[in-house]
Order: sequence, then C-alpha cells, then structure tokens
Amino acid sequence: MLPGAGKRVAFYAPMKPPHHPVPSGDREIARNLMALLSASGADVQLVSDLRIYDKHGDAALQAIQRNAARDEAAQLIRDMPAADLWVTYHNYYKAPDLIGPAVARARGIPYVQIESTRAKKRLTGPWAGFAEAAHAAADAAAAIFYFTGQDRFALERDRCGSQTVAPLPPFLPLEELPAASSLAGPMLTAGMMRAGDKLASYRIIAETLAYLPEDWRLDIAGDGPARSEVEALMAPFGSRVRFLGQLSREELSAAYSNSSLFLWPGVNEAFGMVYLEAQAHGLPIAAQDRPGVRDVLLARSYPEPEDGAEALAAFTAALLANPALRSRIGREGRDYIARNHLAPAAARRFWDVAAPLMETQT
Repeated sequence: MLPGAGKRVAFYAPMKPPHHPVPSGDREIARNLMALLSASGADVQLVSDLRIYDKHGDAALQAIQRNAARDEAAQLIRDMPAADLWVTYHNYYKAPDLIGPAVARARGIPYVQIESTRAKKRLTGPWAGFAEAAHAAADAAAAIFYFTGQDRFALERDRCGSQTVAPLPPFLPLEELPAASSLAGPMLTAGMMRAGDKLASYRIIAETLAYLPEDWRLDIAGDGPARSEVEALMAPFGSRVRFLGQLSREELSAAYSNSSLFLWPGVNEAFGMVYLEAQAHGLPIAAQDRPGVRDVLLARSYPEPEDGAEALAAFTAALLANPALRSRIGREGRDYIARNHLAPAAARRFWDVAAPLMETQT
C-alpha cells in the first residue's frame, strides 16, 4: 500500500501558489510537493491561492494581507472539505502563513510545514509584524521539514515544545532517472534573469568565461526582466553564447541531454532545483562552494566564492578538457541523485513523520 493512501491533505503555499504564472523555484517546488503527496496515495487539495507576500516591508500592505487572510481562514474553517493533515510550504518573514494554524486548530487536524525559516533579526524593522507571524506559525507546527543544513540550526534552536524537526532533502518528482546526457554539447546555464542574486550569478559567469580558453560554447536557458543586462554581459563573447529563452520542462530536459556540463555559481541559492536536474542527467556541475548549494551537489571540492571567477574558470576548464573525468563525475552524480533526491525516498521520509501525527489526532 502507498504510504499516503487514503489520507486527505490540505496544501497551501503563501508566497506563491503552484499555479502562479511566473516560473520560479518556489513555484516548481510547490508543484513537486503536491505531486509527491498525490503519487504516494494522498488526496491533495490546494485549499487556498491567497498570496501573502511583502517584498519591501510595507506596513500598509501587511495590514491589507492580514485582513484578507483573516477572511480566508474564516471561509476555510466553514467550507473547506474534510482533511486529515494541513501542509504549508515556505513560511518565512516575507510570506508568513497567516491561515494554516487557525484552520488546522479549528478543524482539529495536524499542521506541518515544509521549508520554514526562523529569522530573529527580522523581529525588528519593517517586517517585524510578519516575522512575528511567521514565528508563531512555526511554533504551531507539529513538525517542520527542512531542505538543507543551513535551515536546520535555527529551526532546532527555536524548536517549540515537542515539535519534530526533520530533514526532507530536495527531490525531483521522478520515480527513476532520465536518460543520461551525451556530454558532448556546449556548456549549459539555466536561471531566471532578474535583478539581485540571479543577476549576480550571471555576472560571475561572464567573468568566468573571460578566463576560459577560447574553445568553448555556452547555452543559456531562461528569461526575465533582466535579460537585456544578461545579454550585455555576454555580448563580448559573440556567437559562443546562445540564448535559448524560457524552455518548457521537455525542452529543458533536451538541453540537459545535449550539454557537456552545467555552469551556475549559485549566489544565495537556497539550494537550486537546476542542480538536481542537471546531475540526474549526468552533467558534472561547475558551481561555487556555497551554503545550500553544497547540500544538493555530489561531494567534491568546489571553488570557494572568495577565490572569484578565476578559480571557477580553472575548475570549469579542467572539466571541459577531460571527457573521461566528465563521464565519471556524471555517473557518480546520477547515482547520488538516485539514492538521495528522487520522489520515492522523499515520500518515505515525509510519511514516516506525518503519519504518526495523524494517528495521535484520532
């Protein structure tokens, strides 16, 4: 029997609902979580698409969203179909769960969170109210699942009562690995083109390319409001850089399958789904040794961020120059993903914690 068979799960993602039109890692993870729970036998309902998100620390916006959440919670308490478990994905100071704790308490069902962040330094300043709400929601959770080691420390430090804090390593929504890459094509980069951390990674890539021997090619998958800035960064390299635009899942899979390696520094990535996807296709990764990123990469010695683009270029050049090395690392990466980051392992980890919580409610 599937581990979630017969269970009814109410699912909510305050920062970005799974059907949001703008692609992002958050949207992809929310979709993957719903698919994971459904594939393990549960009846999963997206019970609300109310977006609670304050990017800039706007007190007026926070008040509006609190009122909307209060109304939404009242409606769900009254009308939500029967559920055995409430699951909230990504509760943090910019996007607190203002709905789940109240509804779960009123309905008498366990409340759990996946990827919750506790940030005490945000309890003062423009997000203070939302940060307090995020902490209160975390306190209400019977269990909190974390994706990476960097989240674990604060969650365990601020653990509430007998709350369970458990690992749920990032996963691909696959039962088995996709076909392996030929490792014979250009390098591949895939990332949203927007200001901030993503653009910072693209800047490092441009600096890295300038240090590489000239016999290389790079395909870039992605689009976004900062595309013109990314194009300007890559302009000095001419036709050696090709822009693929925003790709469908199938098109991106084809790009992985026809690439030699995956290049993405990973500036402030929580972990990066693209690293899992690339390794599942057998691509060696050229990245920097950063928190979060290292949690999803095959264990190797990666260049330190403080060593700059020159070190990342040397690391990348060594891979480009040695097909046998790329092949060996690619095989090891596929084995690593199969053991740790596919759906069956993730489902077992989730239900091993969640199922006993439901038993105690009956």
